[in-house]
Amino acid sequence: MGVTQQQVQDALAKVATPRGVALTNANVLSAITAGDGKVFFSINVEAAEARAWESVRAAAEAAVRAIPGVEVAMVALTAERKAGPAAAAAPPPHRHAHGVQNVAAHRPPQGAPSPMSKQAEIPGVAAIIAVASGKGGVGKSTTAINLALGLRDLGLRVGLLDADIYGPSVPRLTGIHEKPQLNDERKMIPLSRFGLSIMSIGFLVEEETAMIWRGPMVMSAITQMLRDVAWGTLDVLVVDMPPGTGDAQLTLAQNVPLKGAIIISTPQDLSLIDARRGLAMFKKVNVPVLGIIENMSYFQCPHCGTQSDIFGHGGARHEAERLAVPFLGEIPLHMSIRTTSDAGTPVVESEPDGPHAAIYRAIGAKVRDQLKGAIAAA
Repeated sequence: MGVTQQQVQDALAKVATPRGVALTNANVLSAITAGDGKVFFSINVEAAEARAWESVRAAAEAAVRAIPGVEVAMVALTAERKAGPAAAAAPPPHRHAHGVQNVAAHRPPQGAPSPMSKQAEIPGVAAIIAVASGKGGVGKSTTAINLALGLRDLGLRVGLLDADIYGPSVPRLTGIHEKPQLNDERKMIPLSRFGLSIMSIGFLVEEETAMIWRGPMVMSAITQMLRDVAWGTLDVLVVDMPPGTGDAQLTLAQNVPLKGAIIISTPQDLSLIDARRGLAMFKKVNVPVLGIIENMSYFQCPHCGTQSDIFGHGGARHEAERLAVPFLGEIPLHMSIRTTSDAGTPVVESEPDGPHAAIYRAIGAKVRDQLKGAIAAA
């Protein structure tokens, strides 16, 4: 039998708050998502109270984890400032992981420690790279998994983290429908497919579930998938980011020392504008840009082989040259890439001797060469 909301409420009723009442009576709980061994909710308080409530958040998470049948618990502490001139003038508190974080004003007050000072390596993982895009619909997830497979083919031990909280694609791209198990340390064991160690929020929720999560909940989920997963020994952990330049990207940059970011774009100007924003965001948080990939670079007819520049061609290459970052390669818009992805057997795995697998491996080789120092040091 799955965990019920009532079981969670009963457990939280035993948690005391700084206000002297039970947590369930403090009017601070969000809607509780419970079922199939997983529980998600947030505690919403005023920013001035945040420090006092961190111990409550920890106690609430411990209480939920103690419920029989609970395998995963994500509890976020959300702190908001009251509206008004005083609130607008004062900088918000800046906490890490399950605590408080205001992403819109991510620069700390003068004299305060940098959020990047809280970065910590993931034991056993030599290099973590982000695959990102400024906008959705550019084939980022398909590129991320085929890049991971290309790195695998080059002899590296590779993991794939699907950090796209709102629209996880990796379960569909891999055909994985199992749920992750816990080890003796209550860390999630990544699922194995195609020789990759894989984790996705999509393994924890049903495909049709609407992920209506606020920023701190997103940040807590990403932190747990980084820290509460038994990744083992990896040369590279490829992180498939959600599109844009928001909470998830900043959380990743603040949590772990990224060895680099790869930007995915299509050739047309609208996509390139958003790609520039992605590049600028990573540069602001001192993450090296490993390069730009032009996806859907041209349409290649599967029958006659004719090449058509449906979205234009070469825009990402020119942008890379203008910004003095590496151009990693062009990936065509081709039927086999789409069909193999939809079938849960990415093209590098299902057609390893084909031309498209060769393109992804060539891109992987350029990425590997830039990471050689980090991998060798580990």
